[in-house]
Amino acid sequence: MKPLLLLDVDGVLNPMGRPTPDFRRYRCTIGADVYTVHLNPRHGRRLLELALATGSELVWATTWEHHANDWIAPRIGLPSLPVITMGAPSSAGVPASEHGEMFKTPHVAAYAGQRPFVWFDDQVWAEDEEYLRVHQGLADFLLIHVDPRQGLTSRHLGMAHEWLTLTGFSQGS
Repeated sequence: MKPLLLLDVDGVLNPMGRPTPDFRRYRCTIGADVYTVHLNPRHGRRLLELALATGSELVWATTWEHHANDWIAPRIGLPSLPVITMGAPSSAGVPASEHGEMFKTPHVAAYAGQRPFVWFDDQVWAEDEEYLRVHQGLADFLLIHVDPRQGLTSRHLGMAHEWLTLTGFSQGS
């Protein structure tokens, strides 16, 4: 079973703070909405290198869902990736949390099944880890909390590489 590398967009690939000069600004139109994103074109190459080095599969775990393949992937040099669909939101706009976990967490658990995974997200916390371990019975995963002001860094990629390699999930080492 290939391990998964799960990617969020906002706060991870599109930092919320002031972007450094290696980020480029883009305007994305989805339906009637226009979004401004800041993306680092080197992120794609670095993520592909991580996936290749560890024998992992890159997957979108973002509310951008399939729009990430249209607007994000080509701007950072990624191919079209599989997408974890987040399902229809509740009437309040966000599905209810059962145990304090983020609304995306049950969708990630259902998609990953028994496959090991690393999840890069700016909104994963202890409640998400507990939900995945206790309520879903998943043991083989690493949640990497990304500071949304800075986005994905070499340190985050190194953490994923080290975990996949040391745990024996890496198929490329």
